Formats: sequence, C-alpha cells, structure tokens
Amino acid sequence: MFTVLLSFWGKRNVGIDLGTANTLLYVSGRGLVLQEPSYIAVNSKTGQYIAVGDAAKAMMGKAPFPIKVIRPLRDGVIADFDSANKMINMFIHRALNSNNKVKNLVVGVPSGVTDVEKRAVHEAVSGRAEHVFLIDEPLAAAIGAGLPVTEPIGSMIVDIGGGTTEIAIISLGGAAIKNSLRIAGDEFSYSIARYVRKNFNIIIGEKTAEIIKIKLGNAKADSEFDDHSYPFRGIHILSGLPMTVDIKAAQVRDAMSDSLRAIAKAIKECLELSPPELASDIVEDGVMITGGGSLVRGINVYISDELGILTCVAEDPLLSVVNGTGQIVEQINNYSAKLSFM
Repeated sequence: MFTVLLSFWGKRNVGIDLGTANTLLYVSGRGLVLQEPSYIAVNSKTGQYIAVGDAAKAMMGKAPFPIKVIRPLRDGVIADFDSANKMINMFIHRALNSNNKVKNLVVGVPSGVTDVEKRAVHEAVSGRAEHVFLIDEPLAAAIGAGLPVTEPIGSMIVDIGGGTTEIAIISLGGAAIKNSLRIAGDEFSYSIARYVRKNFNIIIGEKTAEIIKIKLGNAKADSEFDDHSYPFRGIHILSGLPMTVDIKAAQVRDAMSDSLRAIAKAIKECLELSPPELASDIVEDGVMITGGGSLVRGINVYISDELGILTCVAEDPLLSVVNGTGQIVEQINNYSAKLSFM
C-alpha cells in the first residue's frame, strides 16, 4: 500500500493512504474525509473513466461490455499506471473540490518496492504536486498506532494490508529493520478461492472469496467458532451450474494457513536481524499489528504464539496509516525534522 501526504503550505495539508484495497484521505483541520475502495471503471471503447471507489467496485463482475472495472494497484504497487493516475486525481478532486496543483506531496512506499516501482509512484502523483517526496510506509502506520517512533525506543509494527504485509522495527524516526511481503489480505482471499475450487469443485469470484474471509477468516483454532459456517454460491466445475454450499470456519483457516505461516516467518526474520537493544524493547513492549488483515479472528494470538511475544491489534487498525498521515500533516514542520525521508 502507498501512503501519500499532500502539503499546502499556508493552506490545508492532506494525507492519503493509497492502498491496494482501499484509499483513505485526511484533510488537516477536517480529519478523515474519504474512505473508498481502490477501484475505477472505464469504458474500454471510448477510454472514458465513468466511476471510481464504491460505485466502481459495485460493478465488479457485473458490468457489461465495454465497461471494464480495474484495480490499479496490485500487491502494493501500481499495476495500471494510467488508471492509478486517474483514480488518484478523481479522489483528490472529490475531497477538495478543486483541481489545483499542490505544493508538496510525500508518498510512503512499501519497504520492498524496486527503484522502477518508486518511479512509477512518483510519476503517477507528480501531476498533482510541485514537489514529491518518498517515505517508508510503515512509519505512517506506526505513528497512527500511537507508537513512539521518534524516540530512542525499538517499536515493531506489522501492517497487514490488501497487497502487502509491511514489517518494520522503528526507532528515532526511521526503520532500523524492515521487510515487505507480498502476502496479505488479497492473498487470504485468493487462497480461499483456490481451496473452494480444489475441495468443493466450485469456482467463486473475488468478491465472494472476500466475503467468506470477512465472515469466517480465522487464524487460531477455537472449538466454539470452528463449526460456524457460511453458505456461498459459485459455479460447479462439472455441471457448469450455480450451486450453494456451506463452508466452515475450520476450513477457511486451513485455506489461509500457508499465508499465515509466511507472515509469521517474515516477522521472525526481522526479529532475528534486530540488534539486541531493539529486540529487548520489543520483547518488553510487544508487537503491534494494523491493517485490514489484523481483523482476521485470532491473528494476534497466532502471531504471539509463533513469536513468544505479546502481540496486540491497533485501536483503529483500518485507519492506522491514514491517521498517521493525519498527525504528520497537522504538524508538518515538527515531523519533517524528525522523520527519515527517502
């Protein structure tokens, strides 16, 4: 996911959490003003963009030709440059009711992006600002989660977004150790879809897999919850006809298990690379998880058991990044002197 800060010197400052799944926008003095899915719809014949956000997502899998629904960001990076550029501009215009160019724009990028991907982000947003700056995205999530990022204290943040899981050990305004894993909320959904196809011989769409994840996604065995079920509809592979089948919570956990193990392994690798002094702070204060993936039932207990370290979910995990950008734009002069920009 990308984090964007737009700074209007002498005017309003704006922060955007530009995520694979959702885009959130914060305006200084006003707070959170926009929270919509990162989708855009285009007429493939005329090239005209006809909807963005909630309206575009509602068309997914249902729009007739020539309407095409696009997710411009995949795995935390820009997959469709033109659509991403248009989506960003449409969201900013909607929030500010203005097409004016801003003065400074700060973009938080996932830790694992390449130089080419960084340039793509820069080019996609540069049309909206005179100056564009890049910063590690986990910093915003840590600030939004209330961690003491500018202090000489080691804080560990795990931001499980839609396209990436961002892991960082932060101290004195920068990431001492960081890792970016392209396994997160979307991969949870894909794994459920693959499981359903393999075990039920049924094909389901992206939206259905996401609903199953939201309803029954879980990371830790629970005798009371494991038998909970959800009826879903899909196309039976052999008959080609629609069919309704129940899936249980225990089966959903089984479907997600490989992804969960990969995330836990990546967190362990960061801890193993951590200097003893920072590791000591983390053992004492614990690990903070944020992002939509942190809402998976029992995921904090699962990670805690894997690490042997207390793991907590942030108070507003879906808003951690945008709240972090909001704090920065409200105190832009203070934070610009304390944070490590790229």
